[in-house]
Amino acid sequence: MRITINSNNGRTFYNGQPGCFMRLMLMMIAVMVGAWILPGVDVTFWAVFLTAIVISILNNIIRPILIVITLPVTAITLGLFLFVINAIIILMASELVGGFHVDSFGSALLFSLILMGVNYLLELPNKYLNSKPLQQQQMHQDNDTDDEGFTPYEEIKD
Repeated sequence: MRITINSNNGRTFYNGQPGCFMRLMLMMIAVMVGAWILPGVDVTFWAVFLTAIVISILNNIIRPILIVITLPVTAITLGLFLFVINAIIILMASELVGGFHVDSFGSALLFSLILMGVNYLLELPNKYLNSKPLQQQQMHQDNDTDDEGFTPYEEIKD
């Protein structure tokens, strides 16, 4: 998927991968779906954008620190403790954003699972559109040549 933003006179402002903006939009959709499904999560329409930004920032800054601190517990539980860390991140975002409220730890845990599922479903088209088919990858590997233009099986005769 490629996003192109042009002006009226034909000048191109942006031509590339969606990146941060698209991920933020996907997080906003996931927050709205999660708040719509769960009765213990309330978010106002205007707080959706701020909630998506705060959850993204907390996931990028605080979550790695929590993972390192709780590494032994995470290893013992075979990674299931990561769901608890995700719920803690959701509760932290609930405290920081005014129009976003989560009732309990259980609601935060279910909300984080819904966020994960919705983000996964929304990212599926990007994974399939940006991946090369197996046949193209194999054809590219079969046509590899070295710097001089010889294939590995050609002989140089004097």
